[in-house]
Amino acid sequence: MSVDQQHLSLSSRIPPSRAPRPRQTRVPAPAAEYVHTRLLKQTRRAAATLSRLGVRPGERVGVLLPMCPESVVTTMACGRMDALRVTLPWDGSALLLREAVQRSGAGVLVVADTGVRAGRRYAAKRTLDRALADCPNVRSVLVVHQSGGPVPWTPGRDQWWHEALATLKA
Repeated sequence: MSVDQQHLSLSSRIPPSRAPRPRQTRVPAPAAEYVHTRLLKQTRRAAATLSRLGVRPGERVGVLLPMCPESVVTTMACGRMDALRVTLPWDGSALLLREAVQRSGAGVLVVADTGVRAGRRYAAKRTLDRALADCPNVRSVLVVHQSGGPVPWTPGRDQWWHEALATLKA
């Protein structure tokens, strides 16, 4: 009996309950889909918005976003204008977030109103507001709408992402 025949004969003796099953993966449907032209258009608008908020080449932009199209757009906009994207921690602690914002030196932040972390809803904007109590360098916060719940707001500093981008022609 050849080695191949031995392998076949052994595998045929495995009971069906123990036989390896093909792995089925479920890919979640995206919340939003961007075609290439829409992605570029949003990137141009985001870069113009960041520039209007005073972001210059070499300056840092703090980002507290889940995996979403706005995160990609922010990254591309920073690259387009030679700004540095700094990812802020999603750990849930206002103290750690405050330290990260202070270390980054970012004057403009992009944050989701909420996010999901470990299967639980995380109030990112609320946590960020507590963290910004000792961060006088932050002059603007762009808030990406992710949920329908109430969002704490600081007039003059906070702006909705979609409204800020909509005011510009790409």
